[in-house]
Amino acid sequence: MRGLEKEPEKGARCEVCFDKRFLVSAQKALELGEKKITTTLLVSPLKSQEQLKRVGDKFYKEHGVKFIAVDYRSGGGTQDQSRVTKEQQLYRQDYCGCIYGLTMQREQQDKLMDEMFSPVSGQILPASIEERLELYTTRNKLEDEGKEYKIIKQKFLNYRQFFCKLTKGKTQNISAYALSYSTLPRKRAQGKIEYSIDNIHYFNREEIKFLSLQHFNQLANTQYQSVKELIFNPPSFEKEVQLRTTITNTQYDLSPIIVIDEMIETKLTLFLDAKTYEDTKEKLIII
Repeated sequence: MRGLEKEPEKGARCEVCFDKRFLVSAQKALELGEKKITTTLLVSPLKSQEQLKRVGDKFYKEHGVKFIAVDYRSGGGTQDQSRVTKEQQLYRQDYCGCIYGLTMQREQQDKLMDEMFSPVSGQILPASIEERLELYTTRNKLEDEGKEYKIIKQKFLNYRQFFCKLTKGKTQNISAYALSYSTLPRKRAQGKIEYSIDNIHYFNREEIKFLSLQHFNQLANTQYQSVKELIFNPPSFEKEVQLRTTITNTQYDLSPIIVIDEMIETKLTLFLDAKTYEDTKEKLIII
């Protein structure tokens, strides 16, 4: 794909992808004793049927495996897809599936490509692929049990954290954990803890709050032995949001809340790159 990364949908990159997929499919067909193949890409409005047919016909000449190209989109076929998807409450992916097409589409939408986020902690993030898998696993179980349900869409403020680092002096790294919805507009703040109220320690820059791990454990009813353990095995995203509300007494606070093993009185520098953005996710309701 080198050199084709910026090709648009239905462009030259798609043909290279088709060539590879057709070749593997044709080889499998011959292995199974079959002489015809087709593709679900024919139903996708993101793909060119003429392009698919041209590549398929080329393979027929080269490999003797016939490509069956049925126009499923004409005669209201695309509208039928939308209708059936809605009636049957099916997940319908809104992009082709390749990283290049997804990148360009999200850039055009001015939307974060959060499908690609899988945190090292394993925490399931809102509107992530992992959350969607959980939802549809539950949905399949409800169908097996004959229970009625509804999948609705919900607008909300999403959050992704890219990077968090705390240093003491110029070089000494301090283990630190930023709670969900911690944001820092300039991505960097330097200062000192100025005062403390009820075990919440207030930084003299950017409304940053610090918690000791001991106080975090008390509030969250957890037993972490170190911040490093917290980083790699955090509470659920929902529990973090509840904890933030408990600490700030509001559901709308976006100031950084940082957990460290013990309080430090010297100058600290916090580096935090994170983003909040409007998003939509699915929600499962049992009727």
